[in-house]
Amino acid sequence: MDDSDQFREQRTGVWFALAAYGTWGIAPVYFMLIAYATPVEIIAHRIVWSVLILGGLILARRQLFALRHLNASKVRWLAVSGTLVAVNWGVFVWALHNDRMLETSLGYYINPLVNMLLGGLFLGERLRGWQKVAVLIASLGVCNEIFTVGVLPWAGLTLAFTFGFYGLVRKKLAVDATIGLAVETTLMLPLAIVYLVFLTLSGAGSLAVGNSSEIMLLALGGIVTVVPLVCFAAAALRLPLTVLGFFQYLAPSLTALLAIFVYGEAFTFSKVVTFSCIWLALLIFSVEGLYHQGRLRQLRGEAA
Repeated sequence: MDDSDQFREQRTGVWFALAAYGTWGIAPVYFMLIAYATPVEIIAHRIVWSVLILGGLILARRQLFALRHLNASKVRWLAVSGTLVAVNWGVFVWALHNDRMLETSLGYYINPLVNMLLGGLFLGERLRGWQKVAVLIASLGVCNEIFTVGVLPWAGLTLAFTFGFYGLVRKKLAVDATIGLAVETTLMLPLAIVYLVFLTLSGAGSLAVGNSSEIMLLALGGIVTVVPLVCFAAAALRLPLTVLGFFQYLAPSLTALLAIFVYGEAFTFSKVVTFSCIWLALLIFSVEGLYHQGRLRQLRGEAA
């Protein structure tokens, strides 16, 4: 591949990354539109429709052979990761419906630092000096929220840690993103169907009392789940991870802007202090990462 082809591939990767993280950033708008359903019902619909879309996608991409290569151990671990992502989805929707959109943004800002911490604890990845400083500053931000507001931001922390552990499990399994999510959602499908049938027979839930527009909106949950995942996978193939890493801050930034300027959540002084700590930690984390990558490339060049 020559330089012009590589440039075109990377430019395409940037558009895919913007589509993925942009969709995740404005996804709260969709979940606020379906606030007529409970968080559990929303997650059940999200699972059902995601399975259908992912199944079609796997057939279209002729990836059925990849499913046959999954052994029992991998399936068991995908059940664990599926549980983690289901909890993550449920807490996310609950937080949105309870005027805690800013807290979800905080959780996803913290997530890269949680990933770094989990890598040190479980993968033997030693934290470098400035990385430890970044984790400490982020911790101070969380402590500020506890002491000034008097409430542990449990929803944000749950989002950060469930997604962090989800990433850890998926990293160890090394399963294709689409295949992995398809198996995870399929394993949860029986529970989702049982719950929706129970709701309907009880005369509750959107399938029983909702109109066609409300049911169609719930069905869109599958698209909201699958499309950004596919875009992310396409971006990851075309962009270096160091470049892709910067795009992950787009989603929580868009969510924070929505929370403040669209849904009217108060950005109090304590929130300013908390978010400033997180932003400073992320700045240190990003600059240190770029410097470390540059040093590694320099050393490889000298060795060559």
